[in-house]
Amino acid sequence: MARSAQSVAHVPLQPAPAAPAAAMVVPVAPPQPVTFSARLYPANDFASAYGMVAAVVTNDLNGRGRFSTAINGESFTGEATRMAGSARDGVADGAGNRGNYIRCSYTMNSPTLGTGMCRMSNGADFTMHIGG
Repeated sequence: MARSAQSVAHVPLQPAPAAPAAAMVVPVAPPQPVTFSARLYPANDFASAYGMVAAVVTNDLNGRGRFSTAINGESFTGEATRMAGSARDGVADGAGNRGNYIRCSYTMNSPTLGTGMCRMSNGADFTMHIGG
């Protein structure tokens, strides 16, 4: 028996178009405040009676933040603010619960490290190291 030659056309299979990937929307969380530790070291005789003092600066990432410390049993709380037109320089002021106050000026040398000076209302001066 003779077979007839038939030509068979081979048609490549084409994959079905892929379903479009669903776009996933991930909400962006607002920036969270950053807290820095600060150390205040005595810079004159008035401050030497207190020794090294720990402080905390919390930056709200909008040019201001909170400042707090305790010196000789007195709690100081206040605000830290960047100077107008500067991304690095700022001041921090704190009022004490016994009527004293402290004022610090500082310069951030990097996003997480800075230095400055603080003066209490009684004349005690401190050098300030932020971060690290």
